[in-house]
Amino acid sequence: MPPSTPSSEAHPLTPEWVADAVFYQIFPDRFARSGRVTGLNLQPWGSPPQVHGYMGGDLWGVIQHLDHIQALGVNAIYFCPVFQSASNHRYHTHDYYRVDPMLGGNEALRALIEAAHGRGIRIVLDGVFNHASRGFFQFNDLLEQGEASAYRDWFHVEGWPLHAYDDTRPANYQAWWGLRALPKFNTGNPAVREFLWDVGTYWMEFGIDGWRLDVPNEIDDDEFWREFRRRVKAINPDAYIVGEIWGDAHRWLQGDQFDAVMNYHFTRPCLAFFAARTLAQAANESTGLGRVEPLDAAAFARRMTEITALYHPEIVRAQLNLLDSHDTARFLTAAGGDATAFRLASIFQMTYVGAPCIYYGDEIGLPGGPDPDCRRAFPWHDEASWDKETLSLLQKLTATRHATPALRRGAFRFTHAEGEALVYVREHAASNAYIAINAAQAPARLPLSDVQPGRYRDALSGQRHELSGETEVEVPGRAAVVLVRAEEDSRHTARH
Repeated sequence: MPPSTPSSEAHPLTPEWVADAVFYQIFPDRFARSGRVTGLNLQPWGSPPQVHGYMGGDLWGVIQHLDHIQALGVNAIYFCPVFQSASNHRYHTHDYYRVDPMLGGNEALRALIEAAHGRGIRIVLDGVFNHASRGFFQFNDLLEQGEASAYRDWFHVEGWPLHAYDDTRPANYQAWWGLRALPKFNTGNPAVREFLWDVGTYWMEFGIDGWRLDVPNEIDDDEFWREFRRRVKAINPDAYIVGEIWGDAHRWLQGDQFDAVMNYHFTRPCLAFFAARTLAQAANESTGLGRVEPLDAAAFARRMTEITALYHPEIVRAQLNLLDSHDTARFLTAAGGDATAFRLASIFQMTYVGAPCIYYGDEIGLPGGPDPDCRRAFPWHDEASWDKETLSLLQKLTATRHATPALRRGAFRFTHAEGEALVYVREHAASNAYIAINAAQAPARLPLSDVQPGRYRDALSGQRHELSGETEVEVPGRAAVVLVRAEEDSRHTARH
């Protein structure tokens, strides 16, 4: 992935609110079970995650725990798929117009949107438009009617008969990564295009705030996504459209398709630096992240400087910056169980440019290896197992981010990167913020350069500093200081 210099030309604006957002990703089956959806054969809550079967998390359960989400400083939730499906992850869509009854149906989503919006929390849904499922009505019609099906051209049929369940015979239709359970749409068919565009607009009109698009690069058709954007933005110009692109995304980020992408380019160097000494390579090699080679501070700074300059500044400001997700091992596990690695990475995530995204459970130290283990149930009834230090840290970081314009919108620049130490500045007209991270075990004095004179407060320790010009700050081992203007911090405290 070659580095690129952002164009100085005007760029269509990304949604303004995303720069101020802290996202929270929820895997619905495993977040919270309300007890309102009954009569189901469910696995015990908190049992080891399986490929098949359900633990019964639902959207009513999310509503019940909005206090926790809000207290974490979250103001946007990205949900893995919620539409009717015969899979616990719901990437096998049966009905694109119906929230899964196991999740509470359309009624529960409407109640969730109302409750979340009442707290200033936006809702982004997962759009799986490249493929459907064997239970999707139009594909099921192919299985029942064969060549006579009215929907024959909705999919890529290569021969007859279709073998949707018999792995000893050719499937005779294209499927995502050859998985028969996921027949690929023929998006060249005008009827399919209209159907998928209508799904996109239906839920926008329902009240959601945007779409996360699953494997959108596999719909190899820019005009399909241009029209998707036109229709979604016609309903809500502030809608957020974020694509799951693991590699170079320039093609989709020209201002006419997506606003941003899931920033796995951010994930890899964070693992490589903050967990350099404890990396659990097997946990990454079995996911899309691949092998992660350790980085020292200088290499990390070079890589993050490239990533910061990769796209237009408007896009960088809207990138979804994640440390892990439902498709990777949890950062804690990928870091060999080193909680300090996750905490340091979170400090960087919350003070870097772009929208940070917390994967549910990370805030309390929930571990998990590659899929399906990364999709464990949230231990609501075992609070004694929670990592309260990590939870408190994230609450401090999100509060500081919300209170400090420089941390949301300021320019980003490293001023020191040697050994295991980083210092960088977020420069903003209101005031700058200075961050020093010491990933070494021993304490260190780290240099601050060109500091604007004034009184600063370390948002993490509460310690106050009178700073100016060239100075140094003492940083304990495996720790950081986040220096913001003391007057900004006091204003935030008064508001809360």
